[in-house]
Amino acid sequence: MSFINETHDINLKSWVVSANQAGTDFPIQNLPFAVFRRKGTNEEFRGGVAIGDQVLDLAVVAQASIFSGDAQVAVEAANAQALNEFMGLGQNYWSALRLALSRALREGSEHQAALENALVSQADVEYSMPCHIGDYTDFYTSIYHATAVGKLFRPDNPLLPNYKWVPIGYHGRSSSIDVSGQAFHRPKGQTKAPDADAPSFGPCKRLDYELELGIYLGKGNELGEQIAIENAENHVFGFCLFNDWSARDLQAWEYQPLGPFLAKNFASTVSPWIVTTEALAPYRTQWHRDEQDPQPMAYLESTHNREAGAFDIQMDVLLETAKMREAKQPAAKLSESSFKHSYWTVAQMVTHHTVNGCNFLPGDMLGSGTQSGPEHEEAGSLLELSRGGKESITLTNGEERKFLEDGDKVIMRGWCEADGFNRIGFGSVEGTVLPAK
Repeated sequence: MSFINETHDINLKSWVVSANQAGTDFPIQNLPFAVFRRKGTNEEFRGGVAIGDQVLDLAVVAQASIFSGDAQVAVEAANAQALNEFMGLGQNYWSALRLALSRALREGSEHQAALENALVSQADVEYSMPCHIGDYTDFYTSIYHATAVGKLFRPDNPLLPNYKWVPIGYHGRSSSIDVSGQAFHRPKGQTKAPDADAPSFGPCKRLDYELELGIYLGKGNELGEQIAIENAENHVFGFCLFNDWSARDLQAWEYQPLGPFLAKNFASTVSPWIVTTEALAPYRTQWHRDEQDPQPMAYLESTHNREAGAFDIQMDVLLETAKMREAKQPAAKLSESSFKHSYWTVAQMVTHHTVNGCNFLPGDMLGSGTQSGPEHEEAGSLLELSRGGKESITLTNGEERKFLEDGDKVIMRGWCEADGFNRIGFGSVEGTVLPAK
């Protein structure tokens, strides 16, 4: 389990001045991981840690040999083109490196001189995928999203009876997941108009985003081995922002009887930084289930999950149109929500995923599903905001949208705040729609 420790102390300051500025996503209490290199170079990608507006180059840290024991083993594993080996080491190694980095980056650290040359401005870097995602499962954990979408697709039966008993998910396509900055062509496929006798083929007309969290698995489990809910979070390395792009008209025609296919597998975008589960400890909150709803089965129930299984991660969505870019106008905010509204917790997702003996590998990812809150303005997709395309959304520059148009850039942000602790953030995930080929 991840609990509060000295790395979360609100009074900690860093000798990296930008990390002490109010509102930064990356104070010393955060220390998320990514894979990066300097822009315009042929350098190898390698692990880095965000501190203020800088990236701490873990290749330099590893070579400096200023750490010892588990922390040195961990930093050497993180000095790689993908973080899978580091993620697979397990929580003791993740925590040891986090503590060593925290102490090395604090004001007055004896390691300041050794690490000053390890800093690279975030403005001067480009990112790769932080790890190889071997498998990806997308869940459906927002009951508000599930109900709203169900009303659109199944007005007479919006929320299927299994939803309140089992964490619903489907096996997604990992090969089309890319890091923030992804630009993709509008997908093509079959659609069928309500009044048509047969489907037609062509570019998607109802392109949408989905505001999600990505949850990276660390140490895996053997095939046939179940991960108990009491131990589930020990297998969760960290979180990112995740935009699971969706072609709603393709989805409406193909999703029955087996679920999403071409409507979901053409592109998905992750933010570059993985915020560790340990960094999120101060922002845990109680998880509860309405007394009138079915309570979780025994294998999905634990005291810790009830007391601190939810995370209050705030997220919002902004849209930048081509006209906004040309006029140098700011992106328009569309909605804001929180992961605390999730009907199922991360621990329940992990446990249910393995209860049949399914095995995880380091770097596997779970999608949280679209994170919509209880209010309409907290919806995590245009499908909900436009009420199925029936209502236009007026943007700050006067443009209107029901679904995404070519040239639109979607920006998602995430952050956590709690009394007595420093604010930390996830950065952003950005993606742009190109015309269909």
